[in-house]
Amino acid sequence: MIEVILDTETTGLSAEKDRIVEIACVELSNHIPTKNIFHTFLNPEAKVSADAFSVHGYSDEFLSNKPKFKDVAKDFLNFIKDKKLIIHNADFDLSFLNNELKRLNIKPILKSDILDTLQIARSKFPGVGNSLDALCKRFKISIEAREKHSALLDCHLLSKVYIELIDKKELTLDLMSNDKIFNEKMKLSNENREGVVVKVSPEQMEEYKKFLKKNVSNAFALD
Repeated sequence: MIEVILDTETTGLSAEKDRIVEIACVELSNHIPTKNIFHTFLNPEAKVSADAFSVHGYSDEFLSNKPKFKDVAKDFLNFIKDKKLIIHNADFDLSFLNNELKRLNIKPILKSDILDTLQIARSKFPGVGNSLDALCKRFKISIEAREKHSALLDCHLLSKVYIELIDKKELTLDLMSNDKIFNEKMKLSNENREGVVVKVSPEQMEEYKKFLKKNVSNAFALD
């Protein structure tokens, strides 16, 4: 089963007036990150609001030389094609993404293709806070690397929260083993603020599968 954790950062809170400044997607295979990642910053062709800047720290100057959504739309859609999307508070991200697609006369992403972890969390923990930060705290997932919001880092955190929400806790050890590699990538991303697309090689995948077979007895029987 192939899924994609997805998150965005924007210039503000209004999908009709504001635009996307960052898109990140982290692929999962049988709930395990594959290291196949789509990530890009975007020139939103709009000003970043003061409130949004305080959240993610992406300035108008920093975003001015980044690609526009129309430049990455094809690659983005190819990356998520035929995959279930895992999003926290999906209505927010979906409204922005579909408005961007509408501007290009491209068909919208369907709600039927999305699993909203906020709705899962609310059903499991009614009446309490279920933000990503709150869930990380509840599940004892470290957010030390999160100085400001980042779509890529939030995808990584959500991949761990998702495992907890669907009660696949036997996978958390393997996710922890990926933290060092991911934190290195986040460090480079925060220093350079450059979009990256990373794909795992066939050789790495074979080594990864051998590791799982040896250390996670039911890694290939999770569907």
